[in-house]
Amino acid sequence: MKQTVWTAAAITALLLVGCGQTAPTLGTSTGKNNFTDATEITGDTVTVNESGAGGSLGNSSSDGFTSVYFSFDNYGISAAMQKKISADVSRASQTSGKIKVEGNCDEFGTDEYNYALGLKRAKAVKDAMTSEGVNSSRMVIVSYGESNPVCSSPTDRCYARNRRVDLRLAR
Repeated sequence: MKQTVWTAAAITALLLVGCGQTAPTLGTSTGKNNFTDATEITGDTVTVNESGAGGSLGNSSSDGFTSVYFSFDNYGISAAMQKKISADVSRASQTSGKIKVEGNCDEFGTDEYNYALGLKRAKAVKDAMTSEGVNSSRMVIVSYGESNPVCSSPTDRCYARNRRVDLRLAR
């Protein structure tokens, strides 16, 4: 009887230890972003070539907004993308409804990592638009992580097109 109890206790202990998961590391001190708070944007500005997103950087929706693209593993807004945001601010001033700011990622990284990175990207765009005069209460941020790709080819150009923030009128 004692042996059965000890065996059951040992198996239970092994299962509990084996099932424990640690939180994913969402950045390191080696030049990548350190994600410690999903509402804090502290990353460095990165450079994104306007044609680096795999072709035309057109509208992200039929509402006339333009997608904002990001470098791999970053949520900083480049000067070229800031110009796109300024155009989106002009478009936002012509509307009265809420604006949905949708963060997206490529397929690299865990689901949790990509969700957090999508939130960081969406918040960065929201903050940039707020600093140019769009009322923050008019904007809602959402992260799709890697679940909303616009391209599925296994190429760098395709991955770059998925690292973006789309803006839409919330309906």
